[in-house]
Amino acid sequence: MLCAIKIVMDNQPILKTERLVLRPFVADDATRVEELAGDKRIADVTASIPHPYPKGVAIGWILSHPLKWKKGEAFIFAITLTDTSKLIGCISIMNIRNKNGELGYWIGTEFWNNGYCTEACKCIVNYGFTKLNLNRVYAHHFSRNPASGKVLVNSGLIHIGSSKSECGYQKEIEKTELYEKIRT
Repeated sequence: MLCAIKIVMDNQPILKTERLVLRPFVADDATRVEELAGDKRIADVTASIPHPYPKGVAIGWILSHPLKWKKGEAFIFAITLTDTSKLIGCISIMNIRNKNGELGYWIGTEFWNNGYCTEACKCIVNYGFTKLNLNRVYAHHFSRNPASGKVLVNSGLIHIGSSKSECGYQKEIEKTELYEKIRT
């Protein structure tokens, strides 16, 4: 799978795969983010998306991205379809410390089970190693969400264990599965 890179404003690139474009979020994406992330099924399987999703929060979140990018704290991309430019989700490498970065993602429910998340993950993990010079990319998912584990394994990460953490909009302690990929 190819992952082409084109640099745009603030040095954040546009990454392209066969079916996807990973690009910087823009203010006009806020309504679509609220629509997609506002689905309870998204909040239920992510660590930090609130439910109900508050109106107006997406724009503030989007406007925070350039500073996070500039500081090297988080690299956040909108996932869009190549053929229609439709925003379908988000992918990021965040919590970057000591050349390690955490992979995070979500895809709108109407786009589940199409391989889009795996395609985006492969691309951004490659970007993390080749352009951000990371040595390790790690991720976790709720044990009750094995589909996310399948995405991670199909993206080249390996399962390294289980843990418990306070996650999700319900803020309950849940069992999570841990994954990583080491740069070779």
